[in-house]
Amino acid sequence: MLEDPLAVVDLETTGTRPTRDRITEIGIVLLDGGQITETWSSLVNPGIGIPPAIQSLTGISNAMVAKAPPFEALAEAIAGRLAGRLFVAHNARFDLGFLKNALGALGHEFRPRSLCTLKLSRRLYPNERRHNLGVLIERHGLAAGDRHRALGDATATADFLRHLREHLDPGTLEAAVRAVTGSPTLPDALPRERIDALPEGPGVYRFYGEGGTPLYVGKSVNLRARVLSHFSADHRVEKDRRIVAQIRDLDWIETPGELGALIREARLVKELLPVHNRRLRRHQGLASIAWDPAGEAPPRVVREAHPDPATLQTRFGLFRTAREAQKRLRRLVEENGLCHRLTGLEKGQGPCFAYQLERCRGACAGAETRARHDQRLHQALEPLRMEDWPFNGRVGIRERHPVTGEEEIHLLDRWCYLGSAGSAAELDALLEAPPQAEFDLDTYRILHGHLRRNARRLDILQNL
Repeated sequence: MLEDPLAVVDLETTGTRPTRDRITEIGIVLLDGGQITETWSSLVNPGIGIPPAIQSLTGISNAMVAKAPPFEALAEAIAGRLAGRLFVAHNARFDLGFLKNALGALGHEFRPRSLCTLKLSRRLYPNERRHNLGVLIERHGLAAGDRHRALGDATATADFLRHLREHLDPGTLEAAVRAVTGSPTLPDALPRERIDALPEGPGVYRFYGEGGTPLYVGKSVNLRARVLSHFSADHRVEKDRRIVAQIRDLDWIETPGELGALIREARLVKELLPVHNRRLRRHQGLASIAWDPAGEAPPRVVREAHPDPATLQTRFGLFRTAREAQKRLRRLVEENGLCHRLTGLEKGQGPCFAYQLERCRGACAGAETRARHDQRLHQALEPLRMEDWPFNGRVGIRERHPVTGEEEIHLLDRWCYLGSAGSAAELDALLEAPPQAEFDLDTYRILHGHLRRNARRLDILQNL
């Protein structure tokens, strides 16, 4: 891959966040066949002030960029130089994030293959603790231009690649490069252009077989990395082998965040019934253990296609089959010495068979009060009780794309997903005529887990 046309890039910026901060300088070094064929750089007027700490680090002042061209005036020249080349940078995620955001705002779709020399150094030299560019310059005796200036750092990064070509076995280097870039062994029928166009943000992807048959639906916070992992011979599992043998095409849906990807994956699997998805496939209904502690009736297993969210607090556990629910009830009864008759597991009158084997504490024989028995039954079932919806009514969870800043609000009520809105107008329409809430076990688990893991970081709109 290092024989391919390369564009080694370095940026200086006003900060670290692509959606808020701006580019102040860009440097590009083009290599063909390992030889430098062009160097190019320009200061960029960011349109905002440069923080004093950044000015001190880079030496780029507000006065220096005041008369520099804005990014939009340089966009065509930048995009033209990068087109069709492997994008190389030290900590490539940083530089790619800024360029994708800046070019995307001007209508340029920028999704290059990329190589991070920071990751490459870590892979080639795992015993070394530090791999920042300054350390590499000193360790390998690289050309040291103006540090923390775009062209100087881009030139040093290009020199690092040339150093590796001269001092390492070609096979070892090529294997490391492919591992770092996730370069796949593509199915013959899958066009390379589809892989090149994959975004690096969150979303859902779909694989298709002969005749458009859905093979697999997956999700990731990095679509490109996840899809390429299916085709990586070094890590391929048996399921991936079967998918690769059958795949003919793929597509994807980008989402601003992880929650949107999780929900869409669960819904698409149920709609498309892909051949290789099992966990989220459509089920005929949910089983649970229904029991009213204030009543006289024993627990019973009930099955509902879409349980009413308002009744969930009267249910204990949600199971995909009635058999699973019955097994769990029996296990709880046996583990806690409960009565098989009073829990509905055994018919008849008088002491149950478990009491005769000294496995029941005798509520059926007068050795234990019914109240005490039911109290212990309640304690055994309580860990299975559905958690209360932690909000008063409907809420929206806002997600924001880490690079583009695109937003989406997911409308939720009592663990049910009502829809997503990408604009204020869409949200108003959804609030005015929301769909009927239908409880789904997979959606409950997704929402419950997401709220538990990210409670402090979520942007939640309440009282909707």
